[in-house]
Amino acid sequence: MKFVRKEKGNQRAHTVLPPRWCRMTNVRITTFMLVGGLCLLLLHFSRDHIAVRSIGFQVKQKIYVTEKKPSTIKNTTVYLWPKCKENISAESIKGFSSLPKNIQDFLYFRHCRHFPMLLDVPDKCGGADSSSGVFFLLVIKSSPANYERREVLRKTWAKERLHNGVWIRRIFISGTSDVGFENVRLNKLLKLEHQEYNDILQWDFYDSFFNLTLKQILFLEWMERNCPHARFLLNGDDDVFANTDNMMDFLQGLKDNNGDKHLYIGHLIQNVGPIRDPGSKYYIPVQVQESESYPPYCGGGGFLLSGYTAMVIYSMSHSIELLPIDDVYLGMCVKKAGLSPVSHMGVKTAGLHIPSKNQDQYHPCYYKEILLVHRFLPHQIYIMWQRVHEANLRCGHSKTLK
Repeated sequence: MKFVRKEKGNQRAHTVLPPRWCRMTNVRITTFMLVGGLCLLLLHFSRDHIAVRSIGFQVKQKIYVTEKKPSTIKNTTVYLWPKCKENISAESIKGFSSLPKNIQDFLYFRHCRHFPMLLDVPDKCGGADSSSGVFFLLVIKSSPANYERREVLRKTWAKERLHNGVWIRRIFISGTSDVGFENVRLNKLLKLEHQEYNDILQWDFYDSFFNLTLKQILFLEWMERNCPHARFLLNGDDDVFANTDNMMDFLQGLKDNNGDKHLYIGHLIQNVGPIRDPGSKYYIPVQVQESESYPPYCGGGGFLLSGYTAMVIYSMSHSIELLPIDDVYLGMCVKKAGLSPVSHMGVKTAGLHIPSKNQDQYHPCYYKEILLVHRFLPHQIYIMWQRVHEANLRCGHSKTLK
C-alpha cells in the first residue's frame, strides 16, 4: 500500500511508505482472511463428506471416490453421479496391448457402475410405495439414434394402456452417442421425446454393445429406487415384435404368482461358453472370462421377469464382476441366487422358422399366438401389430393362409 504526498512549494509528488503499525495491521488482516477462508472450506468439505454415500475403487494404489449426492428438486430426489474414472491398472493384465480397443475400454471401466443421469422418470410407477399398481413394465433397450423404432413401439405393442383391469407401463433405457455435434443433436432428440412422452431413462455413458450389461444394472438400480413393486417386466430390444396382449394373458393366468415369486422365461440358451474368435461380435477373451462355460440364460432380445426376480438379479449383481454380454450376465446372477431360467416356446429371439418358402414369411397367422420374435424393422412391427388384431383374421392348418 502506498501513500502519495504533494508538496506545496514545487508541487512534487513522491511515495511515502505507510507507518509500521499500518503495515502490521495489513498482515494481520490478510492472515485472518486466509485462516477464515480455510476454515469455511474445511467445513464445506466436511459437510459434504457426511451428506454423501461414497463408493471407492482402487487405481494404481490410489483410492478414488465416486460420490452419490441426493439433490431434491420439486419434491423429487435426483441422484447425481460424477463420471467414473478409468482403471489404468488394467494395462498390467497379460496380453492387454494385443486386445481389440472395445475389449480394452471394457477392462478400463469394468468397475464403473454409476453414471450421471441425464433423463429420469421418477414418477413412472406412481412412486415407490405405489408401484405395485404397475402390473407389466416394458423395459426397452434403445440407442439414441433409434427414433423411428421408439415412435413405432409407442403406437403398437409398447403403448401404455389399461388391459384387463391392470396397467401396462413403458420405459426406454439409453446411454449417449459418443461425443461431438451428432451426440449433442441426439441428446436433444431424446430430451424432446422425453418432454412429449415422459418415457426415457438416459445415463451419461457411451451406448454400445459392450455396455448393455451396464445399462441393465443402471436400470435395476433405478427400479429398486422408483418402482420396486412392479409385478412383471418385459426386458427386450427395440427391434422385436412383442405380442404384449398375449403376454398379459399368460402372466394373468399364472397360478400362485403375482410377481412376488421367481419368473424368468424366454428363449433358453444352455451348454454354451465364451466365443474366443476375435472376429465375432460376441468375442470374449480369457482376460475377461477365464471359464469355458456359461450358465443357462434367456436370449437378450426379449424375456419375461417377475419383479421379485428382477430385484434378486440386482442384489446378486453387487458381488459379480461385470461381463459385457448382458444376457449371459443376468444368467450368472440368477444362478448365484440358486434360481433357473425356463424356456417358453412362444419366445423366438433367434427368429421364427417358417417351414415353406412358398408362404409369406410375415403372414400374421404365424405371429398371432407367439409372445415375441426378434429382428423386425419399424414398418414390419407397425403392420404386424395391426394385422394380428384384425377382427376378420382367420388362421387354420390349411396350406394356404388367408
